[in-house]
Amino acid sequence: MLNNVAVLLLGEVHPFELGVLSEVFGLDRSDEGLPVHDFAVVSGEGPVLSTHAGFTVSTPHGLERLDEADLIAVPAGTSFRSQDFPEAALEALRRAVDRGARVLSVCSGAFVLGEAGLLDGRRCTTHWRYTADLARRFPRAVIEPDVLYVDEGQIITSAGTAAGIDAALHLVRQAHGPGVANAIARRMVVPPHRDGGQAQYVERPLPRTACDTVGGTLAWMDRHLDQEMTVDQLAAQAHMSPRTFARRFQQETGTTPYRWLLRQRVLLAQHLLETSDETMDAIADRTGFGNAAALRHQFTKSLGTTPNAYRRTFRGPTSLTEVA
Repeated sequence: MLNNVAVLLLGEVHPFELGVLSEVFGLDRSDEGLPVHDFAVVSGEGPVLSTHAGFTVSTPHGLERLDEADLIAVPAGTSFRSQDFPEAALEALRRAVDRGARVLSVCSGAFVLGEAGLLDGRRCTTHWRYTADLARRFPRAVIEPDVLYVDEGQIITSAGTAAGIDAALHLVRQAHGPGVANAIARRMVVPPHRDGGQAQYVERPLPRTACDTVGGTLAWMDRHLDQEMTVDQLAAQAHMSPRTFARRFQQETGTTPYRWLLRQRVLLAQHLLETSDETMDAIADRTGFGNAAALRHQFTKSLGTTPNAYRRTFRGPTSLTEVA
C-alpha cells in the first residue's frame, strides 16, 4: 500500500530533493483520475528548519506523524556525510521499518538511513561523489555505486538529485501501476523510466600520473588511446620486463593495463559524445575501439547505456542513426 507518505526533514535540507518528493507524492491530481496520497512534511529538529539555499521551512508536524506513514522519504542535506542525527528521528525510522513501512532516501539522505542501522547487510546507493564516504562510514552496507536507485523491499535508496524522481516513480509504479506513474511523469515532463545508471554522469578524472614508476607510461597511454597496445609494448615503454611492469601497474593503479586503458577510452568517448558531432565510427577510431559496434558494446557494458542514448542525454536529439 502507498496511501500515507511523510517526508522527514533535518537541518540544512536540500529544497530540490524536498520538491521532488512533494511533486510526486504531495500534489493533488484527482482531477485527472489519479490517486491522492495523504502527504505530510515532518520536522525531525523543531518546527522551523534551515535549508542550504538560505531560507527556512516550517511545518506543524513532528516525529509522531511518521508512525502512520506507509512510506517515509528522507531528502538530502548539506553535511549529512559527516554529521550526527537526532536519536529520536533515527528511532522513528527504525520503528517504521519494524511495523512494515518503507523508507526511501534521496542522495545523501542515505547517510540518515545508515546511521539508523537500516543499511546494514542491504544493497544501497547514493550520489556517485559520496559512495566511498558511505562505504567507509557504514562498512556493513553493500554499496551499488553505478545505479540510479536500489529497491531492497522496505529500504529504497536513490542516487543524486534527479535520481530521486526515478525512485519515487518506481514506487508509484509498484503501488498504482504503470499508467499512474506514466501520467505523473508526463505532468512533470520527465521520462517515466531512464536507461542506464549514474556511471554515465561521473566526471572524467585526469589520468593518474603521480605513480612512482608507471606514471610516465600512463601519460603516454592516455595520449595514444587510438593505438593498439600490448603489455610487452608498454613494458618496453617503461623499461621493465612484462612481468615486472604488470605487477607494478597493478600495485600503483589498483587495476590491470587492459582495464585502465578501457576505462580511459570510454571516458574519452563520453567527452567526444558530449562535445562533438563526430560520427560513431569516427569516435570509435579516435578512442581505439576500431569500429562503432565495438564502441557500442564496451560503452554499454561500462555505463549501462548506449552511445547514442548518452549523446541524447547530454546533447539533446541528433540526426545520428542508432548503431545496430
